[in-house]
Amino acid sequence: MSQIHINILENKQAFSLTGDLGDLTKKRRIKIYLLDFLLAKISDDEILIPFDEQNQEDILKSIRELLKDHGIKESRSNSIELAFEGYLREEENFINFSRQALSIRNNELSDNQKIEFKNFRDSLIINLPNRRLYELQLLSSYHLAFSQNACNFSVPGAGKTSIVYASYAYLKNLPITDSKHVSKLMIIGPLSSFGPWEAEYEECFGVKAYSKRLSGGANQEERTYHFYGTEPAELSLLSYNSLPNMMKDLIFFLRKFPTMVVLDEAHKIKNVEGGVWSNAVLEIARYSSARIVLTGTPAPNGYEDIFNLFKFIWPTKDVIEYYPYQLKEMSDNPSDPRISKLVKDISPFFVRIRKSDLRLPEPIEHDPIIVEMGALQKDIYAYIEKNYMGYFSGIADGSTSLKNILTKARLVRLMQASTNPSMLRKPLDEFLLEDGYTNDLFIDDTEMFNKIFDYREKETPPKFAATLKVIKEILSKNGKVIVWTIFIQNILDFQEYLNQNGVKSKILYGATPVERDDLEKDAETRESIIREFHKEGSDFKVLIANPFAIAESISLHKACHNAIYLERSFNAGNFIQSKDRIHRYGLKDKVNYYYILSNNNIDHTIHQRLIEKEARMLKIIENEPIPLFSILEDSNSDDEDLRTLIYNYVNKTSSNN
Repeated sequence: MSQIHINILENKQAFSLTGDLGDLTKKRRIKIYLLDFLLAKISDDEILIPFDEQNQEDILKSIRELLKDHGIKESRSNSIELAFEGYLREEENFINFSRQALSIRNNELSDNQKIEFKNFRDSLIINLPNRRLYELQLLSSYHLAFSQNACNFSVPGAGKTSIVYASYAYLKNLPITDSKHVSKLMIIGPLSSFGPWEAEYEECFGVKAYSKRLSGGANQEERTYHFYGTEPAELSLLSYNSLPNMMKDLIFFLRKFPTMVVLDEAHKIKNVEGGVWSNAVLEIARYSSARIVLTGTPAPNGYEDIFNLFKFIWPTKDVIEYYPYQLKEMSDNPSDPRISKLVKDISPFFVRIRKSDLRLPEPIEHDPIIVEMGALQKDIYAYIEKNYMGYFSGIADGSTSLKNILTKARLVRLMQASTNPSMLRKPLDEFLLEDGYTNDLFIDDTEMFNKIFDYREKETPPKFAATLKVIKEILSKNGKVIVWTIFIQNILDFQEYLNQNGVKSKILYGATPVERDDLEKDAETRESIIREFHKEGSDFKVLIANPFAIAESISLHKACHNAIYLERSFNAGNFIQSKDRIHRYGLKDKVNYYYILSNNNIDHTIHQRLIEKEARMLKIIENEPIPLFSILEDSNSDDEDLRTLIYNYVNKTSSNN
């Protein structure tokens, strides 16, 4: 094996490389790197690489990585060993630390780790009095406490919040002189996550959290008092979009108090191209005493999404040795040989609990409840279907795609007609804006427009009656139920229908406010509705919601074991997330899923496609260490939705002739 000797020339402020230089200078790519990136001066018997006081460690690191990547052995002079003793020791410690973290992750504990793990468990009995973790949660929490810098990619419902609180409880109760000791916890996440974090604190520790919400209503005076006061709240809650305006205050706070910083729904910082949120998070990383990343979807678009996650937990280390463009290449080529190395490199620093690991009771998937459309609804649906299906057929020659706004708009109109044609009176902005589209698609036939306009007065959607029947059956057994619907107007119309039939309900959607300091004390919020829903004697037992409003951080499994789907879209991700609201760790009873489908229309195609997508998605989620969700909801999937719709339509019309 070739060998290069590294020396430091203080008088020239340069590193000197001697030895088998031919292996470096004869390879064009290496020579270009030396000349253009490291500004090297190359002679026959020596390579000089300049440095300055600020970048000398980085330059040495680049030299060592260059030699390692090309299989060249390094030797170091005594002056290098003395000058960079701390850096070299840290590198060696990091390698040893990584090995230990990996052994914990894989549940291959050494004798010393077994003793430490026992001490960890004993500590939680005292310091986490109201919560007992199951084995995988304990191991995950111990891994997090040991490393202090880790990612948890467990599926929704695995108890990530409890895992964090257990680790925090252990680290907080270490002696103040211990380098791992922390005294504060800071959560950065969506506004909708604040309530669950506060509620879970009380469930874990048996007391209300001394918390401060610094986003969504807190004024500057309150923030200043928190950041610069002598006794700030133990639990700080911030949203991602508020970070850039608080950087100076945050850094002061983190320097003053040893703080565990948690990124909840951390996939929101995936932007590697200078995103404002991402930059702010990476800036505060170096001041955090412990850094935790939580997300069940670490790579929604590709491996490049995880770059910032690992940069946050280890800002001084290149845990991921690839550039974002290289990670994207891997995402585009699932057989890329670099993927196995990537997974191996990051394995010590993340844990992942799969759905199958939770050992939950199998859910009961009831057969779809098929509902005949009303006479007026049939006319409206048939008109729209006939007018749009020719347009959809363009998919056969590639001229149409679901990426096309008009295609999407027409699909939405079919979905609306299959459930509640009165929605056709309204523009599509509310729905399409969720995906960045806006489009008004009006009916240009006067007679049909009048039928749509009069629908609400002349006919009640048969799906409403079928859903009410299931609800009453559930309520008769003293159960509670969540009804999922994707259109806001349907939420409002269905609640009105339930009221008319003597069934009390509450609604959760985008307009339902999140708890904030500036709201009236008795204002109804998402958190207050969910708290009331969980009470045994709550005066309502029905929630009506759309997945966009409570897809993140919300647990309903302690109160509710029944979900009815009044309507669904082709989006499998939203569908699975909604199911996970009631199918989570801690569940003792079986849950029931009910699907209300209108007969002989788009509902059947959606149901068919979601079964296929869910099976494919769950297979990948269960078997891949870092599931790529771009594989699951790709452009081909969109076109396949249309092809299936066209196929079913052709079969239907053929059988009717």
